[in-house]
Amino acid sequence: MQENNADDNPTSGRGPDDGPQGGVEPVPVDHGRRLTRRLVQLYLGLVLYGFSMALLIESTLGLDPWDVLHQGIAIWTPMSIGIVTILVGAVVLLAWIPLRQRPGLGTVSNVVVIGLAVDASLWFLPQPDALALRATFMVAGVVLNAVATAAYIGAWFGPGPRDGLMTGLVARTGGSVRVVRTSIEMTVLAVGWLLGGTVGVGTVLYAVSIGPLVHALLPRLAVRPSSYEAKRSTRGGIEPSDVHAEAPTA
Repeated sequence: MQENNADDNPTSGRGPDDGPQGGVEPVPVDHGRRLTRRLVQLYLGLVLYGFSMALLIESTLGLDPWDVLHQGIAIWTPMSIGIVTILVGAVVLLAWIPLRQRPGLGTVSNVVVIGLAVDASLWFLPQPDALALRATFMVAGVVLNAVATAAYIGAWFGPGPRDGLMTGLVARTGGSVRVVRTSIEMTVLAVGWLLGGTVGVGTVLYAVSIGPLVHALLPRLAVRPSSYEAKRSTRGGIEPSDVHAEAPTA
């Protein structure tokens, strides 16, 4: 009887789902271009987010809730607001563990890149004295923040740590997105204000406008992964629509 040698049989050990080259699935032609576009959009979005934060800080007319907290902590420590942003993001990311959330590349990048970008932007941005220029910084900061948020969420690499905390709590508690997000943001806003963070008209403008702006921009900037990437995704199933259901945060 002739023995079969698995090494001599090119189809040996292949399952029905294996690709045509012994289990190696062919990469779609557009995979590389799509992935490159998503990566570029992710990191440009994160850098722009840090720049928009710096505009709001230099306007001195009020920050979004999480940045009120970051600024308040920075006032009482020798750390820059960028470093505080990184450390708070890392602590929030640890809270994902009991919530069974899985971070993506965008989540981890968010923690580091935004903090570095805001410090770099504050280094070269002037602090205007004229109210008209401060108001321009404030409005530009809110609008660019919305563009940046839509860009990095639309790149489909996972939400920021603070948004992931919100979606995780919603999933675990069964509460509404609006109630959970409002509870979190009112808490961090109150703590940040007590620590000396800037609350003002910019805070209100951000609260009422960022959600609608991101809602309008996200469909134009969303770049879904190719089917090849989607089958290998480890993002944990968080949809961008989950994140921008209400006003987003980093």
